[in-house]
Amino acid sequence: MRSQTERVVRIAVSADDGSGLDSVVSPHFGRCPYFIIVDLDGSEVRQVMAVDNPYRGHHQPGQVPRFIREQGADVMLTGGMGMRAISLFQQFGIEAVTGAFGTVRRSLEQYLGGALEGAQPCRESVGHAPEREGITPQMATPDVGVTGVEYEEDEVGRLREEVDMIQEQLEKATARLRALSGDAS
Repeated sequence: MRSQTERVVRIAVSADDGSGLDSVVSPHFGRCPYFIIVDLDGSEVRQVMAVDNPYRGHHQPGQVPRFIREQGADVMLTGGMGMRAISLFQQFGIEAVTGAFGTVRRSLEQYLGGALEGAQPCRESVGHAPEREGITPQMATPDVGVTGVEYEEDEVGRLREEVDMIQEQLEKATARLRALSGDAS
């Protein structure tokens, strides 16, 4: 848990809608329609803003992490992101956190409570790694980016990725519910 005496922390959360703290967290930060920007003073919410993702339809590597940096974010919460994005956020000094789901409010509570931390690349990123052989995170610098790397651009591919991520989140939540209720079946 964060100390009450820390400075204001700005957290960006990928979102499917612009409803502020009640927005649903988007499973993939680069394709989300909105980012909900939350300024926290300790655990107290000071300001909430919905910002359109200008790269929603199509983005090149590095554009979205740069955009989040321009928003002044200290933390990026999302359902999932690729290996390159995680590396770029690290280069920018922004804490990347994956595995968020539900509402923005719930994800913030989980993050502040320590239940949501760290970043793991999404399945798509790991699955496409052989296609990116020879491309290191250092080559995808914030100022240059990497060209020629294809992302799922068709709607069917994006939806399949989202369904896979939601199924994985549902499995984790179901296992946790069973563990908490003592149901071993």
